[in-house]
Amino acid sequence: MTEPPAPPASSAPSAHDEAHGGGLGSRLNWLRAAVLGANDGVVSTAGLVVGVAGATESGSALLTAGLSGLLAGSMSMAAGEYVSVSTQRDSEKAALAEEKRELRERPAAELDELAALLAARGLSPDVAREAAEQLTARDALRAHARVELGIDPDALTNPWHAAGASFLAFTAGALLPLLAIVLPPPSARLWVTVLSVLAALALTGWSSARLGAAPPGRAVLRNVAGGALAMAVTYGAGSLLGAAGV
Repeated sequence: MTEPPAPPASSAPSAHDEAHGGGLGSRLNWLRAAVLGANDGVVSTAGLVVGVAGATESGSALLTAGLSGLLAGSMSMAAGEYVSVSTQRDSEKAALAEEKRELRERPAAELDELAALLAARGLSPDVAREAAEQLTARDALRAHARVELGIDPDALTNPWHAAGASFLAFTAGALLPLLAIVLPPPSARLWVTVLSVLAALALTGWSSARLGAAPPGRAVLRNVAGGALAMAVTYGAGSLLGAAGV
């Protein structure tokens, strides 16, 4: 007795399929940028306060240096991200404007171009032509933006969002070494700071590797070694300056 054929698989997208869509990729990019921004805040501020700790035991000097580094670093990160993303957004808008002009002036050539691009992605020429015609009839500019330019017109990068995220991420990372150097008693502050920073760098290294689907062990080792080297160099420099009475 033969078994009945298995029912056809549903064509409706599953939650697993939706989880691998463009929205998830965008969120992962933002999360990865936040982790890296926090990592920068940890390393730069730790290097600064540990260097000052090598020169002096003054709590007020350490607090002043740490706060100055936090504010300077977070503002620098925010400004740099704003300029970078603004430039990217301007480029995307210019590309969309050019594509809109081409669609207005030579629609037939643009239709042929879209069909060729779809065919290059693996569709047969007939199917590619039909798909190009349907996409053009629905929204020609959006179709060309996504297929030809790799731009989503509805999700252009926002420089203010990027700047704010960079500012917050750097500040969150910088707060750890700042608090670790000023809160403990003078006899323990250096080791508390070093151990706290190395633990934080291990966490950010692991997080960035996991978000990038890379093996975490090597990333953690690189991150911790780089942070340890930065603190050793700045502490040595601070100790020399302090000994010299500078």
